[in-house]
Amino acid sequence: MNEWPEDRSENRFGRGSESPQPESARVMRHVQRQPVPPQQRPAPPRQRPVPPAQRRPERAGADEGVPFDSGYNTGQVYGGGGSRDGNRAGGGDSGYVRGRPAPNWRRRIKIGALTLVIVVLAVSVSTYFWADSKLKRDVDLSKVIERPSKGEGTNYLIVGSDSREGMTDEDKQKLHTGGPKDSGRTDSMMILHDGSNGPTLISLPRDSHVEIPSYKGSDSGKDYPARGRFTKLNAAYAEDGPELLVRTVEFNTGLRIDHYVEIGFGGFAKIVDAIGGVELDIPKAFKDKKSGADFKAGKQTLNGEQSLAFVRTRYAFAEADLARTKNQQKFLAALANQTATPSTVLNPFKLYPVMGAGLDTLVVDKDMSLWSLGQMFFAMKGVTSGDGTSMNMPISGSVGGDLAWDKAKVKQLVEQLKKDDKVTVTGN
Repeated sequence: MNEWPEDRSENRFGRGSESPQPESARVMRHVQRQPVPPQQRPAPPRQRPVPPAQRRPERAGADEGVPFDSGYNTGQVYGGGGSRDGNRAGGGDSGYVRGRPAPNWRRRIKIGALTLVIVVLAVSVSTYFWADSKLKRDVDLSKVIERPSKGEGTNYLIVGSDSREGMTDEDKQKLHTGGPKDSGRTDSMMILHDGSNGPTLISLPRDSHVEIPSYKGSDSGKDYPARGRFTKLNAAYAEDGPELLVRTVEFNTGLRIDHYVEIGFGGFAKIVDAIGGVELDIPKAFKDKKSGADFKAGKQTLNGEQSLAFVRTRYAFAEADLARTKNQQKFLAALANQTATPSTVLNPFKLYPVMGAGLDTLVVDKDMSLWSLGQMFFAMKGVTSGDGTSMNMPISGSVGGDLAWDKAKVKQLVEQLKKDDKVTVTGN
């Protein structure tokens, strides 16, 4: 029971009520709310907080009888004139420090990927120009006269010379290369045709019976007329270097040579050692004192010294030069298979040593680019992939101990290469 006397007047604020409904807010006319400062006013400079023990409440006008406004109804008790998101008018922090925003991982990944692409491109471009500068472009094919018409595809003349440039006396003895008087010849010559019907590798025996045509001296510029002189193919290189060799091959075959690539003994061995050796399956054991060859039958990994002995050996075989050209083809295909691979090309710890060991020992024509050289290696790799063809130049017999080419088959072979047709001619 309510002990208060029942009062039915409307002004019952401050007294208990029997009504189950809550009382409404009291009207306090003596409390006057101060106006909120406009949002455009700059916030006052932040001051160092005063310790609670020294803080004194400031009640403007308390002594003068001005009512005190706690600011409770305006939401300014803790912030003092700020908005609900905690930002003080004019840019303040409303009494607390805002937390660090969450990292934008998508943006970071994009920036990281872009940076990686830029670095890879920069390294690739610098590597390309570095490697391109190491090529020795000493052969000028513009000096070759009376050239055949160009056909389809690209034709490379690949030459393994007995050059001993850069080799020490110890290297010459180790690699069984002989002395300077034995240099100036080609131990191997091959035509590599890269076309739409797959690559074709044709070995040219060094003892091939060919005619030396008219030519212009590579150094003197003097014209030398044809005299109907027949000799071994490698004699053309010994007489006037790469330009006369290209001229002789073109004259006797009718096939235009687009690029010339030559490597000497020392460079050959260095490249093999740089890739960690070349694995070969040798079907029959053989020895050769002149080349230093001493091989057992079966699969084995050849180092630089052994590889050079393998491709130079001729006296251990009954077919001599023809057997050697087959071994050279077999070895070069294996070398290309192990060199032109992602594990070598994409691995700088393998790629740089290989390029450093081999590129500065290569002699190429003036129009040969590093890109063209790469295409040549991949075409060489494709010779054994099933789409390629590997053969010797067709031989019809011998003349004075030299190997005579089968002119009818050679003509048919050249026509197929020029038209980029599938090669159907077979060699020895």
